[in-house]
Amino acid sequence: MPQISKILVVRNDKIGDFVLALPAIQAIKKAFPLAKITALVPNYTKDIASSFSWIDGVIIDSKKEEAKKALAQQLEEQAFDAVLCFFSDRYNATLVRQAKIPVRVAPATKWVQILYTHTLRQRRSQSLKPEFEYNLDLANYFIEILGGKVLSDEGPMFRYDKEALSCQLMKLEVLGIPKKRKLCFIHPVTGGSSSTLTIEQWTALIVFLDSLDTFHFVITAGPNEESVSQAVVDAVKNKFSHVSLYAKNDGVADFMCSIATASLFIAGSTGPLHIAGALDIPTIGFYPRKRSATPLRWKTLNSDGNWLPLSPNEAELLLTNMEVERSFPAIESWYQNLMKG
Repeated sequence: MPQISKILVVRNDKIGDFVLALPAIQAIKKAFPLAKITALVPNYTKDIASSFSWIDGVIIDSKKEEAKKALAQQLEEQAFDAVLCFFSDRYNATLVRQAKIPVRVAPATKWVQILYTHTLRQRRSQSLKPEFEYNLDLANYFIEILGGKVLSDEGPMFRYDKEALSCQLMKLEVLGIPKKRKLCFIHPVTGGSSSTLTIEQWTALIVFLDSLDTFHFVITAGPNEESVSQAVVDAVKNKFSHVSLYAKNDGVADFMCSIATASLFIAGSTGPLHIAGALDIPTIGFYPRKRSATPLRWKTLNSDGNWLPLSPNEAELLLTNMEVERSFPAIESWYQNLMKG
């Protein structure tokens, strides 16, 4: 195998999926430290990729068929030695083949696997282990194909120094979020195939959390999510005043730095929860009861003890039916252990 100098990694779908590929990208860079690692991502994960120190360059993919030919030409001009697609569909398989990248690696998926030079059968739909471990298995396979050596990983994926966090807290204070209390971020809206709690359930949970510590509750919202998050703020304000809506920021990188100031982050299984996990902020995740979205499969990147998964029981089935009060003893015990640590 000739010297590897340019590697393309492809994860051009959801935020959470991209975050859970970061340890695998780190492993590739550690195996080939002199190679330039370029990530092909959608515009909404660009800031995450640019903030990740193990990625050297970013190319934006609109995933529009009419722009695909020009993108394939752009990739071909970059003369990549190899590409790893963390997930495989017709679009990705034909794109990297049209780009004439000599080594093309992906999970073995349906008929499109014939368009790659190497594939690894993983059976991810069985959800037998965390998504980030499936990604690491794929990265290790890729590294071995290229003749590299698999090295140990490290975490968290993102770090901010004290000065950056201090500046971000001052920025949040201007928005009415005080520094004098611990910040508990809650993202009550979940996109994609996952569901989440109702406004009433979030309110009951927040009132309980208020008894555990001196939190200021920061209710976050992404694009088109503000109405739900505002409804949670309004419901909580009937109980106490130390709650704020945080719906405006200066992009994903700014939002990530804000999450880094939190003492606790709570959400359904969604992108912001996985960002918090990549920062190793203690997280509580609410997961639906279905095989494709189990807590094991979508475990965050938190270190041991910094992640608490909660799900409906067999009788409840749906998160919206979950008796949220049932989870309070587990949350209290977990948080007390967290504080002791």
